[in-house]
Amino acid sequence: MEAKDLLKKVRKIEIKTRGLTRQIFAGEYHSAFKGRGMTFSEVREYQYGDDIRSIDWNVTARFNHPFVKVFEEERELTVMLLIDVSASGDFGTQEQLKRNLITEIAAVLSFSAIENNDKIGVIMFSDRIEKFIPPQKGRKHILRIIRELLNFQPQSNGTDISESLRFLTNAIKKRCTAFLISDFRDKGYARSLQVANNKHDVAALHIFDQRETVIPSVGLIRVLDAETGRERWIDTSRNRVRESYAMKWESHLEMMKEIFTRAGVDHVSLQTGADYVKPIMRLFKKR
Repeated sequence: MEAKDLLKKVRKIEIKTRGLTRQIFAGEYHSAFKGRGMTFSEVREYQYGDDIRSIDWNVTARFNHPFVKVFEEERELTVMLLIDVSASGDFGTQEQLKRNLITEIAAVLSFSAIENNDKIGVIMFSDRIEKFIPPQKGRKHILRIIRELLNFQPQSNGTDISESLRFLTNAIKKRCTAFLISDFRDKGYARSLQVANNKHDVAALHIFDQRETVIPSVGLIRVLDAETGRERWIDTSRNRVRESYAMKWESHLEMMKEIFTRAGVDHVSLQTGADYVKPIMRLFKKR
């Protein structure tokens, strides 16, 4: 993509998503995530009704009198976007590709973060870590993120969600809020997700296209798996074929929901070409 065209696209996304952020998202984001972290402030003498788990035993032993630790809400968060850039993102039949929807949502979350004076960072992954953008603040930083998402060419086609979660756990030492944005066309990430959510506050945004849920009767078609390169012919005029396709989608959804539930991760599904504002608002409000 030429620099001139890239700048136009970046500006277009900025205008749309920053407007949404100021009008809708920033306040809900604040309510959902601000104050979730606690940082040590001071110690004071124990008072009747204090939680005994907050007793500072070192200070208590020194003064031979019970003291408790006092914590205060963290006013500045670190937000990390774990963004799936695998080849399956280049699919879309409803006005936009899954990759385009991911970029727009990433921009909304980024602007929401800086409106609340938080840092925002990005981990782009396929079946490897493709790029790491350390957390920073500011409009210039967010425009760089949008520019990278629009123009980035991954070195690999596959998906390894576990690898991205392990990288998050190792690279970000302080507790953060992490949005895992993917179509979740992967398996074996349940344990890594649970470990990551124990250390950080993880939310999952599932991106999909309508044609991944049902397939119309249009006769014999050739389909390509973008991640593996495998091709096959499917006769969509056969009821059994369409039913099998729909059942595989339902199985995929059930597997995801079970993984998210066991890991204690809030999640939402977002469809290409459809409104994503209300679903993300619902995700924020239920937290």
